[in-house]
Amino acid sequence: MKNKEIHEGIADLHVHTTFSDGEFTPEDVVEKALEKGLGAIAITDHDCVDGVEPAIKAARGTGLEIVPGIEMSAAVKDIEIHVLGYYIDHKCPVLLKTLAGMRERRVVRIKEMIKRLDEKGIKIPEEKVFSAAAEGTIGRMHLARAMVSESVAATIREVFDKFIGDGRPFHVKHERLEYDDAIKIIRKAGGVPVLAHPGNMGKDEYIPLYVKAGLKGIEVYHSEHRAATTRKYAVIAEEHGLIMTGGSDCHGVSKWGGKKKGEALMGRVRVEDDVLISLRAVSAEIRGHKE
Repeated sequence: MKNKEIHEGIADLHVHTTFSDGEFTPEDVVEKALEKGLGAIAITDHDCVDGVEPAIKAARGTGLEIVPGIEMSAAVKDIEIHVLGYYIDHKCPVLLKTLAGMRERRVVRIKEMIKRLDEKGIKIPEEKVFSAAAEGTIGRMHLARAMVSESVAATIREVFDKFIGDGRPFHVKHERLEYDDAIKIIRKAGGVPVLAHPGNMGKDEYIPLYVKAGLKGIEVYHSEHRAATTRKYAVIAEEHGLIMTGGSDCHGVSKWGGKKKGEALMGRVRVEDDVLISLRAVSAEIRGHKE
């Protein structure tokens, strides 16, 4: 593995692996992070922590810090939101029990989508979808990739826009944790709960509810946040005394498959060492109190 110079304090705090809906294995993620000269990355798979340990192992001796993390699916007023957790104990029994239940519900959801597609004459081999997620959690991205492979649509974006995106004909809602439960579980695991990509979630009026429930940060910097969006959430973070985090939300070449083949989003959004210092301090504070 060839390392470029490690720039201390430059971190991408939102990276996915093949243990959820990413295209890169944890080992691939580590290698690409080193190639880009990152000093730290957070492994934040959807409702899954299985990719954390392999990434830690792959990064051993390289100088790259792996921040144990997660991106949990949650709901507020029946609206889906995502809550990131940083510096979690990825072996916490309470967390693992919760994730096992979420994983089972995800399987039921995807099977129902495949069934609905089949009823309309769109045949997607179930084994193709699930084999791609054999190591971790199943999600709509796995189904979307299979649909592109079966020539149902030309791109993943088209699959979401026409078939399985929110409100589309074959979309199936899945049971999610309430926002306060997701925040509580992350804190029980000693992690720092952070609202993910708020510019994509909307409903900013609920942010005070999250703060009251124990939210400690907002992902102000994100690859899909425009400059005005970033400024807006920086102000909101300051108003509530929240840590301003950031990450690329790298799933591989890009969330939708990428316009430039082979181009990874990783490292496009970076935060400095003071963010990591703040996250570590809050995690230590949370671990010092009984949740």
